[in-house]
Amino acid sequence: MEVYQKQYKLRNADVDLYRRLRPSVLLTMLQECAIAHTEELGMGRDKTLDRGLLWIIALQRISIRRMPVYDERITVRTWPGKTMHVFFPRYYEVVAEDGQVLIRGSALWTLMNQATRSAVFPDEHGIVIQGVVTGTETPLPRPPRSIEVTEEAGFTVPYSYLDLNGHMNNVRYLDLAEDVLPPELHTLALREIQVEYTNEAKLGERIRLQFGNQEGVWFLLGQTEKRLFRLRLEYGEAES
Repeated sequence: MEVYQKQYKLRNADVDLYRRLRPSVLLTMLQECAIAHTEELGMGRDKTLDRGLLWIIALQRISIRRMPVYDERITVRTWPGKTMHVFFPRYYEVVAEDGQVLIRGSALWTLMNQATRSAVFPDEHGIVIQGVVTGTETPLPRPPRSIEVTEEAGFTVPYSYLDLNGHMNNVRYLDLAEDVLPPELHTLALREIQVEYTNEAKLGERIRLQFGNQEGVWFLLGQTEKRLFRLRLEYGEAES
């Protein structure tokens, strides 16, 4: 299957106070579909997880025309790009029932050795995924451009934020951003998400969060003794 797709109907747990799909739930859907597609392509857990290889995301970029809302039915589509050394590009679309593309995105996935926590060269382990060209690919993500940070907060990683990779799940950084940013910001429409993940956050670690904004764009930096992530969120006027 060149393009994988899965339908969802948004439930109460998927949306926020304003009945819009939560950013963290959106990323969860995209990633679950990417993993399911990878399994269909013959690169499932028997080739990776069961051999001590973990799929992780290095960079991610999502552009949002309109965020889906409560009770809406959507279709998530995803397909792989051409492998680039240790990176596996992947593309995404979220489509409404009328066929309108609401969201487009791209990510760079890579593999990590579970024991050493170091990067894996896929060729050495027989991990091969053939790329697909549909003509609707968005540009691949780049590290988010920084904005001056003027505020600071702290956060300790709880058990509930961990995933099977043994670290804070990447989508939780979006939840963290929602919690530290001004509440009135959530009345606006989120238009773009850019994330760079550079290191892991483990159970009980204290994360220092620094953030700031400029003309509708918020930038968050998370670090311990080393940088963990950089997150850039762009907002526009709220939809009627």
